[in-house]
Amino acid sequence: MLVQMLVEQQGFDVVTASNGEEALALFRENSDIRLVVTDLSMPVMDGFELIRRIRQEQTKYTYTIVLTSHEDQYSVVKALNDGADDFLTKPAFNEELQLRIKSGIRLLRLESQDELILAMAKLSEYRSEETGYHLERVRRYTSLLAHDLRENCPELKLTTSFVEEISQVTPLHDIGKVAISDNILHKPGKLTGEEFEKMKEHAAIGGKMLLDIFAKTGSHYLMTASDIAMYHHEKYNGKGYPHGLSGSEIPLCARIMALADIYDAMTSERCYKEAFSHEKTKNLIISEKGEHLDPQVVESFLRQESIWLAIKERYQEMEDGAKLIDDK
Repeated sequence: MLVQMLVEQQGFDVVTASNGEEALALFRENSDIRLVVTDLSMPVMDGFELIRRIRQEQTKYTYTIVLTSHEDQYSVVKALNDGADDFLTKPAFNEELQLRIKSGIRLLRLESQDELILAMAKLSEYRSEETGYHLERVRRYTSLLAHDLRENCPELKLTTSFVEEISQVTPLHDIGKVAISDNILHKPGKLTGEEFEKMKEHAAIGGKMLLDIFAKTGSHYLMTASDIAMYHHEKYNGKGYPHGLSGSEIPLCARIMALADIYDAMTSERCYKEAFSHEKTKNLIISEKGEHLDPQVVESFLRQESIWLAIKERYQEMEDGAKLIDDK
């Protein structure tokens, strides 16, 4: 009753159970339950089993805090090993409980951000006729480049969080295409000059859209997403768009995205072109070193090109299998 009162004071809706079995039934019936505070010693089903069952059955991550006594350190370790996220010694004080719950909410918000990214990325994918695995492939390619640059180019001072952010947000690189009309986006032939100018607007539209969301939320990963969406069509020699930036003026995340996007576009079939071979695409990338593409990013690609080829071929097999099923 004390815990319920303290949690309700923080503005949460609370349901209570007198044992683990009853708690599990409530968890199954209420898909909105995302945070559980449980004792370990309970009749019918103890807290250890409850935690294990929640982990097995959850469809969305559920943050779990266990209540324990000062002297029962073994139970805390066992509970954490079974899947608990945090612990609280009895009696529960309001300030400490608030801190534990805030930690849980931060983690759950991170999951919500991931869901937002995927939903927004799918929105742009639905508008496009690009191959179905485009987003997954460029995510793999950008991750490979970022990890390699972090390891082999210490002067770039890449952090682990930066590398993770790039992989997380690259699916949003073409989000601005939601504002481009279908007759341009899905045109099977070459675009006219006027149509191409209209298509180019997707970079600025996507970048500004994500920047506006960043301004309201303060979520740093959206700043990276905005840079990628806005600048991934800039060229190292300054002849790209939308702002004609050159060299290091272009955010590194966008320079990474540029190569990944080019490789995938060249090696994939489109409504207006056949797929290029890996070797032909590689030669094109080398020819654009210092022109369209950052030389360091090109060198990173060359260090690991066999992995890129393996990823491309793997996804090609998956697409061919999907087409075969559709034909049947």
